[in-house]
Amino acid sequence: MIFSGFADEAGSTIETQIRATQELGWANIECRNVDGVNLTDIPDEKFDEVYQKTRDAGIQVHCFGSAVANWSKDPRSEDDFISSMESLKRAIPRMHRLGTKYIRGMSFAIARNEPPDSPELEEMIFKKVRALVRVCEEGEVIFVHENCQNYGGLSYLHTLKLLDHIVSPNFRLAFDTGNPVGSDHRIGKPPYQKQSSWIFYQNVREFIAHIHIKDCKYIAETGGIFPILEHTFPGEGNGDVREIITDLVKRNYAGALSIEPHLAVVYHDESITSPDEIRYANYVEYGRRLTRLVEEVKA
Repeated sequence: MIFSGFADEAGSTIETQIRATQELGWANIECRNVDGVNLTDIPDEKFDEVYQKTRDAGIQVHCFGSAVANWSKDPRSEDDFISSMESLKRAIPRMHRLGTKYIRGMSFAIARNEPPDSPELEEMIFKKVRALVRVCEEGEVIFVHENCQNYGGLSYLHTLKLLDHIVSPNFRLAFDTGNPVGSDHRIGKPPYQKQSSWIFYQNVREFIAHIHIKDCKYIAETGGIFPILEHTFPGEGNGDVREIITDLVKRNYAGALSIEPHLAVVYHDESITSPDEIRYANYVEYGRRLTRLVEEVKA
């Protein structure tokens, strides 16, 4: 089992991200943004810097946290599809240089008031995601789909439908433990119940190649894409983190557990007050708590 994380939650600069990773005693990061820009979109000279500094530090970029086909991309928009395709094509040579196997992607946005099972819309999504996966096949990298606010995140049944229509060894799942907590189970007619992380995980676990560790409690809707959530340390929310990790250990899962804290406050040290210090301390404390949780489960 590999420990990793969205290191931009520790800090914006690659130096801070490396420092937090080393403080945890880890050797992997899931690289998303550097200086506020996604790794697929930073200029070549900045990418050269990221490459050299991670290499010098002995840090492996285990996964690209790209914005390909994410919750901001409309499946009906050709511009959004082209943008995702261009981003993916920029990413692959960078992945090869870094020795990165996985790129996180999604399956386009689905509006809250939109029928989730429109055959026309589904075929459009399958066609476009299939085209993205084909590029991954040619580039010999693996597209790992995250269950976020996108088509595949509408329910585990929608994720399975994606997998049925896009059959490829280069298409696997990045399962996020926290995302189901605030997501509607879009099966049948509204009002929808919220999803269960444990039930979602159980139904897709054979296709999982990568895990995002996030935990939270549902608070309220906002009227927008994302609800109000109270993010917690792993195992303290409703993301079934302990149960999922227990099952992963039993199944000898050898992939990454990649942290995505989203925390706003520091509980363990009131002397830390600046936003940058809080951000960094949260990330490191979150990583430490996850490693302790895994040790407890193994014991």
